[in-house]
Amino acid sequence: MNGRTVLERFPAGGPRGSWPAEEFAQARRLEGLPAEVVMDLATDTFLVIVRGGESAAAVTV
Repeated sequence: MNGRTVLERFPAGGPRGSWPAEEFAQARRLEGLPAEVVMDLATDTFLVIVRGGESAAAVTV
């Protein structure tokens, strides 16, 4: 296992000037989760993830 939990997926082709994955990740960080955005090239989507095994396992979406 790679030790990360995917919280949400966003298509890479969002509206110009809109960063929905970054906005979602920022909202999770304000809640205390160490959320970050990564790109999944295979599916052309942005993933909002939390790294780590135990702390990420407690995350509910």
